[in-house]
Amino acid sequence: MIVVGGEALVDLVPGAPLDSTVDGGLRALLPRMGGGPYNVALAAGRLGVPTGFLSRVSEDRFGVALVDRLHASGVDTALLQRGNEPTTLAVVALDEKGSARYTFYTEGTADRLVADPGPLPEDVTALSLGTLGMVLEPGASTYETVLRRESARGVLTVLDPNIRAALITDPAAYRARFESWLPHVRLLKISDDDTEWLAEGADPVDAAKVWTSCGVDAVVLTRGARGLSVITRAGEIAQVPSRRVDVVDTIGAGDTVQGALLAWLYSNGVRDLSTLDADGWRTALEFAAKAASITVSRSGAEPPTADDMASAV
Repeated sequence: MIVVGGEALVDLVPGAPLDSTVDGGLRALLPRMGGGPYNVALAAGRLGVPTGFLSRVSEDRFGVALVDRLHASGVDTALLQRGNEPTTLAVVALDEKGSARYTFYTEGTADRLVADPGPLPEDVTALSLGTLGMVLEPGASTYETVLRRESARGVLTVLDPNIRAALITDPAAYRARFESWLPHVRLLKISDDDTEWLAEGADPVDAAKVWTSCGVDAVVLTRGARGLSVITRAGEIAQVPSRRVDVVDTIGAGDTVQGALLAWLYSNGVRDLSTLDADGWRTALEFAAKAASITVSRSGAEPPTADDMASAV
Protein backbone atom coordinates (compact mmCIF):
# COMPACT_ATOMS: atom_id res chain seq x y z
CA MET A 1 0.00 0.00 0.00
CA ILE A 2 0.96 3.63 -0.61
CA VAL A 3 0.40 6.05 2.29
CA VAL A 4 0.14 9.78 1.62
CA GLY A 5 0.48 12.13 4.58
CA GLY A 6 -0.32 15.82 4.84
CA GLU A 7 -3.07 18.39 4.78
CA ALA A 8 -6.58 18.21 3.37
CA LEU A 9 -8.18 21.59 2.80
CA VAL A 10 -10.77 23.43 0.74
CA ASP A 11 -9.72 25.61 -2.19
CA LEU A 12 -12.08 28.51 -2.82
CA VAL A 13 -11.79 28.86 -6.59
CA PRO A 14 -13.13 31.77 -8.68
CA GLY A 15 -16.26 30.93 -10.63
CA ALA A 16 -17.68 32.77 -13.63
CA PRO A 17 -17.01 36.54 -13.63
CA LEU A 18 -19.74 38.74 -12.20
CA ASP A 19 -20.92 41.99 -13.75
CA SER A 20 -18.30 44.62 -12.95
CA THR A 21 -20.92 46.77 -11.21
CA VAL A 22 -21.84 44.03 -8.71
CA ASP A 23 -19.79 43.65 -5.51
CA GLY A 24 -16.86 45.51 -7.02
CA GLY A 25 -16.51 42.99 -9.82
CA LEU A 26 -15.53 40.16 -7.47
CA ARG A 27 -16.04 36.64 -8.71
CA ALA A 28 -18.00 34.05 -6.77
CA LEU A 29 -15.76 31.56 -4.94
CA LEU A 30 -16.62 27.90 -5.39
CA PRO A 31 -15.41 25.26 -2.90
CA ARG A 32 -13.11 22.57 -4.30
CA MET A 33 -11.60 19.83 -2.19
CA GLY A 34 -7.80 20.09 -2.16
CA GLY A 35 -4.46 20.24 -0.43
CA GLY A 36 -1.34 18.90 -2.10
CA PRO A 37 -1.11 15.55 -0.25
CA TYR A 38 -4.89 15.09 -0.43
CA ASN A 39 -4.74 15.50 -4.22
CA VAL A 40 -1.82 13.04 -4.41
CA ALA A 41 -3.87 10.45 -2.54
CA LEU A 42 -6.84 11.00 -4.84
CA ALA A 43 -4.65 10.68 -7.93
CA ALA A 44 -3.09 7.39 -6.80
CA GLY A 45 -6.38 5.98 -5.53
CA ARG A 46 -8.25 6.81 -8.73
CA LEU A 47 -5.56 5.01 -10.72
CA GLY A 48 -6.50 1.82 -8.92
CA VAL A 49 -3.58 1.19 -6.57
CA PRO A 50 -4.00 0.58 -2.80
CA THR A 51 -3.67 4.02 -1.20
CA GLY A 52 -4.20 5.30 2.34
CA PHE A 53 -4.36 8.85 3.66
CA LEU A 54 -2.70 9.95 6.91
CA SER A 55 -3.97 13.27 8.25
CA ARG A 56 -6.35 14.92 10.69
CA VAL A 57 -9.58 16.14 9.10
CA SER A 58 -12.27 18.35 10.59
CA GLU A 59 -15.72 17.05 11.49
CA ASP A 60 -17.25 20.19 9.96
CA ARG A 61 -19.19 20.16 6.70
CA PHE A 62 -16.05 20.65 4.62
CA GLY A 63 -14.36 17.79 6.46
CA VAL A 64 -17.27 15.45 5.78
CA ALA A 65 -17.05 16.30 2.08
CA LEU A 66 -13.28 15.72 2.06
CA VAL A 67 -13.65 12.25 3.58
CA ASP A 68 -16.53 11.32 1.28
CA ARG A 69 -14.38 12.21 -1.72
CA LEU A 70 -11.53 10.04 -0.45
CA HIS A 71 -13.90 7.09 -0.18
CA ALA A 72 -15.34 7.76 -3.64
CA SER A 73 -11.78 7.72 -5.04
CA GLY A 74 -10.92 4.38 -3.43
CA VAL A 75 -8.63 5.81 -0.74
CA ASP A 76 -8.38 3.94 2.57
CA THR A 77 -9.03 6.13 5.63
CA ALA A 78 -7.97 3.75 8.42
CA LEU A 79 -5.10 6.13 9.32
CA LEU A 80 -7.30 9.23 9.17
CA GLN A 81 -7.86 11.18 12.41
CA ARG A 82 -10.86 13.46 13.01
CA GLY A 83 -11.22 16.62 15.12
CA ASN A 84 -13.68 19.41 15.83
CA GLU A 85 -11.24 22.11 14.65
CA PRO A 86 -12.15 23.91 11.40
CA THR A 87 -10.93 22.94 7.93
CA THR A 88 -8.02 24.87 6.42
CA LEU A 89 -9.11 27.20 3.60
CA ALA A 90 -7.11 28.39 0.59
CA VAL A 91 -8.46 31.28 -1.46
CA VAL A 92 -7.29 30.88 -5.05
CA ALA A 93 -6.57 33.67 -7.54
CA LEU A 94 -6.00 32.68 -11.19
CA ASP A 95 -3.93 34.67 -13.66
CA GLU A 96 -4.63 34.93 -17.39
CA LYS A 97 -2.81 31.62 -18.02
CA GLY A 98 -4.76 29.70 -15.37
CA SER A 99 -1.85 29.60 -12.92
CA ALA A 100 -2.95 29.68 -9.29
CA ARG A 101 -1.90 31.90 -6.36
CA TYR A 102 -3.09 31.06 -2.85
CA THR A 103 -4.01 32.88 0.35
CA PHE A 104 -4.24 30.43 3.26
CA TYR A 105 -6.33 30.43 6.43
CA THR A 106 -4.61 27.90 8.70
CA GLU A 107 -4.78 29.11 12.31
CA GLY A 108 -6.12 26.42 14.65
CA THR A 109 -7.20 24.11 11.83
CA ALA A 110 -7.51 20.35 12.08
CA ASP A 111 -4.82 19.12 9.71
CA ARG A 112 -1.90 20.75 11.54
CA LEU A 113 -2.79 18.86 14.74
CA VAL A 114 -2.21 15.37 13.35
CA ALA A 115 -0.81 12.91 15.92
CA ASP A 116 1.97 10.37 15.34
CA PRO A 117 0.25 7.11 14.30
CA GLY A 118 3.30 5.04 15.25
CA PRO A 119 4.89 2.60 12.80
CA LEU A 120 2.84 2.24 9.62
CA PRO A 121 1.34 -1.15 8.72
CA GLU A 122 3.75 -3.75 7.38
CA ASP A 123 2.11 -3.73 3.93
CA VAL A 124 3.03 -0.07 3.37
CA THR A 125 5.69 0.06 0.65
CA ALA A 126 5.71 3.80 -0.12
CA LEU A 127 5.20 6.99 1.90
CA SER A 128 4.57 10.37 0.29
CA LEU A 129 4.74 13.68 2.20
CA GLY A 130 4.86 17.37 1.42
CA THR A 131 3.34 20.85 1.09
CA LEU A 132 1.90 22.50 4.23
CA GLY A 133 2.17 19.25 6.17
CA MET A 134 5.93 19.76 6.30
CA VAL A 135 5.66 23.44 7.29
CA LEU A 136 2.90 24.02 9.83
CA GLU A 137 3.61 22.93 13.40
CA PRO A 138 3.04 20.81 15.34
CA GLY A 139 2.09 18.57 12.42
CA ALA A 140 5.35 19.17 10.54
CA SER A 141 7.38 17.59 13.34
CA THR A 142 4.98 14.65 13.40
CA TYR A 143 5.38 13.99 9.68
CA GLU A 144 9.15 14.42 9.96
CA THR A 145 9.21 11.71 12.63
CA VAL A 146 7.18 9.40 10.39
CA LEU A 147 9.48 10.12 7.44
CA ARG A 148 12.64 9.23 9.34
CA ARG A 149 11.13 6.12 10.93
CA GLU A 150 9.68 4.70 7.71
CA SER A 151 12.82 5.45 5.72
CA ALA A 152 14.86 3.52 8.28
CA ARG A 153 12.74 0.41 7.73
CA GLY A 154 13.16 0.54 3.95
CA VAL A 155 9.92 2.17 2.79
CA LEU A 156 10.15 4.06 -0.51
CA THR A 157 9.94 7.64 0.79
CA VAL A 158 8.74 10.38 -1.54
CA LEU A 159 8.71 14.14 -0.92
CA ASP A 160 7.19 17.10 -2.76
CA PRO A 161 8.00 20.33 -0.87
CA ASN A 162 5.41 22.24 -2.97
CA ILE A 163 6.59 25.55 -1.50
CA ARG A 164 4.05 28.05 -0.20
CA ALA A 165 6.48 30.85 0.60
CA ALA A 166 3.90 33.08 2.30
CA LEU A 167 3.59 30.50 5.10
CA ILE A 168 7.33 30.00 5.63
CA THR A 169 8.27 32.63 8.19
CA ASP A 170 11.98 31.73 8.32
CA PRO A 171 13.19 30.67 4.85
CA ALA A 172 16.76 29.94 6.00
CA ALA A 173 15.52 27.62 8.76
CA TYR A 174 13.19 25.83 6.37
CA ARG A 175 15.96 25.34 3.80
CA ALA A 176 18.19 23.85 6.50
CA ARG A 177 15.39 21.57 7.63
CA PHE A 178 14.73 20.49 4.05
CA GLU A 179 18.39 19.55 3.68
CA SER A 180 18.13 17.44 6.85
CA TRP A 181 15.36 15.39 5.23
CA LEU A 182 17.31 14.52 2.09
CA PRO A 183 19.19 11.45 3.46
CA HIS A 184 15.77 10.00 4.32
CA VAL A 185 14.13 10.70 0.93
CA ARG A 186 14.42 8.27 -1.98
CA LEU A 187 12.39 10.26 -4.54
CA LEU A 188 12.09 14.04 -4.59
CA LYS A 189 9.42 15.46 -6.91
CA ILE A 190 9.73 19.22 -7.27
CA SER A 191 8.91 22.06 -9.65
CA ASP A 192 11.47 24.33 -11.29
CA ASP A 193 10.08 27.30 -9.33
CA ASP A 194 10.33 25.50 -5.99
CA THR A 195 13.84 24.32 -6.82
CA GLU A 196 14.95 27.89 -7.51
CA TRP A 197 13.40 29.05 -4.22
CA LEU A 198 15.03 26.29 -2.18
CA ALA A 199 18.40 26.58 -3.94
CA GLU A 200 18.24 30.40 -3.95
CA GLY A 201 18.33 30.89 -7.70
CA ALA A 202 20.51 27.95 -8.70
CA ASP A 203 19.80 26.14 -11.96
CA PRO A 204 17.24 23.39 -11.18
CA VAL A 205 19.27 20.59 -12.75
CA ASP A 206 22.40 21.66 -10.88
CA ALA A 207 20.43 21.83 -7.62
CA ALA A 208 18.99 18.36 -8.27
CA LYS A 209 22.48 16.95 -8.74
CA VAL A 210 23.50 18.41 -5.38
CA TRP A 211 20.47 16.83 -3.71
CA THR A 212 21.25 13.39 -5.15
CA SER A 213 24.73 13.73 -3.67
CA CYS A 214 23.03 14.27 -0.29
CA GLY A 215 21.28 10.90 -0.42
CA VAL A 216 18.24 11.25 -2.70
CA ASP A 217 18.07 8.46 -5.29
CA ALA A 218 16.15 10.46 -7.92
CA VAL A 219 14.79 13.97 -8.43
CA VAL A 220 11.85 14.44 -10.79
CA LEU A 221 11.58 18.04 -12.00
CA THR A 222 8.23 19.36 -13.21
CA ARG A 223 9.06 22.05 -15.74
CA GLY A 224 5.74 23.43 -16.96
CA ALA A 225 5.65 23.62 -20.75
CA ARG A 226 9.11 21.99 -20.83
CA GLY A 227 7.72 18.73 -19.44
CA LEU A 228 9.33 16.43 -16.90
CA SER A 229 12.95 15.47 -16.24
CA VAL A 230 14.56 12.97 -13.88
CA ILE A 231 18.03 13.35 -12.37
CA THR A 232 19.55 10.35 -10.62
CA ARG A 233 22.95 9.87 -9.07
CA ALA A 234 24.11 9.03 -12.60
CA GLY A 235 22.96 12.45 -13.85
CA GLU A 236 19.99 13.56 -15.98
CA ILE A 237 18.88 10.33 -17.61
CA ALA A 238 15.40 10.97 -19.03
CA GLN A 239 13.00 13.73 -19.97
CA VAL A 240 9.60 13.88 -21.62
CA PRO A 241 7.68 16.82 -23.09
CA SER A 242 4.42 18.11 -21.70
CA ARG A 243 1.28 17.10 -23.59
CA ARG A 244 -0.60 19.73 -25.59
CA VAL A 245 -4.04 20.39 -24.11
CA ASP A 246 -6.38 23.31 -23.59
CA VAL A 247 -5.54 24.40 -20.03
CA VAL A 248 -8.45 25.38 -17.78
CA ASP A 249 -6.22 25.84 -14.73
CA THR A 250 -3.11 24.26 -13.26
CA ILE A 251 -4.54 23.42 -9.82
CA GLY A 252 -3.41 19.92 -8.82
CA ALA A 253 -1.13 19.36 -11.81
CA GLY A 254 2.02 18.68 -9.79
CA ASP A 255 0.05 16.64 -7.27
CA THR A 256 -1.25 14.49 -10.12
CA VAL A 257 2.32 13.92 -11.31
CA GLN A 258 3.22 12.76 -7.80
CA GLY A 259 0.22 10.44 -7.48
CA ALA A 260 0.68 9.01 -10.96
CA LEU A 261 4.38 8.33 -10.36
CA LEU A 262 3.52 6.53 -7.12
CA ALA A 263 0.85 4.50 -8.91
CA TRP A 264 3.19 3.58 -11.77
CA LEU A 265 5.99 2.54 -9.41
CA TYR A 266 3.60 0.43 -7.33
CA SER A 267 1.97 -1.21 -10.35
CA ASN A 268 5.36 -2.10 -11.82
CA GLY A 269 6.72 -3.47 -8.57
CA VAL A 270 9.46 -0.84 -8.27
CA ARG A 271 10.63 -0.50 -4.67
CA ASP A 272 14.27 0.31 -5.40
CA LEU A 273 14.67 3.27 -7.76
CA SER A 274 18.19 2.22 -8.68
CA THR A 275 16.66 -0.64 -10.69
CA LEU A 276 15.05 1.81 -13.15
CA ASP A 277 17.00 2.54 -16.33
CA ALA A 278 16.45 5.47 -18.69
CA ASP A 279 13.71 3.68 -20.63
CA GLY A 280 11.90 2.77 -17.44
CA TRP A 281 12.02 6.35 -16.19
CA ARG A 282 10.83 7.66 -19.55
CA THR A 283 7.81 5.37 -19.42
CA ALA A 284 7.04 6.45 -15.86
CA LEU A 285 7.33 10.15 -16.74
CA GLU A 286 5.13 9.75 -19.82
CA PHE A 287 2.45 8.16 -17.66
CA ALA A 288 2.65 11.01 -15.15
CA ALA A 289 2.61 13.68 -17.88
CA LYS A 290 -0.49 12.11 -19.43
CA ALA A 291 -2.29 12.10 -16.07
CA ALA A 292 -1.37 15.74 -15.41
CA SER A 293 -2.57 16.80 -18.87
CA ILE A 294 -6.03 15.47 -18.03
CA THR A 295 -6.08 17.31 -14.69
CA VAL A 296 -5.19 20.71 -16.19
CA SER A 297 -7.96 20.34 -18.78
CA ARG A 298 -10.47 20.43 -15.89
CA SER A 299 -11.45 23.05 -13.33
CA GLY A 300 -9.87 22.48 -9.91
CA ALA A 301 -7.89 19.43 -8.87
CA GLU A 302 -9.67 16.56 -10.63
CA PRO A 303 -7.12 13.78 -11.24
CA PRO A 304 -8.04 11.14 -13.81
CA THR A 305 -9.25 7.63 -13.14
CA ALA A 306 -7.69 4.55 -14.72
CA ASP A 307 -10.54 4.57 -17.25
CA ASP A 308 -9.82 8.22 -18.10
CA MET A 309 -6.18 7.31 -18.74
CA ALA A 310 -7.16 4.35 -20.93
CA SER A 311 -9.51 6.44 -23.08
CA ALA A 312 -7.27 9.51 -23.45
CA VAL A 313 -5.38 9.87 -26.71
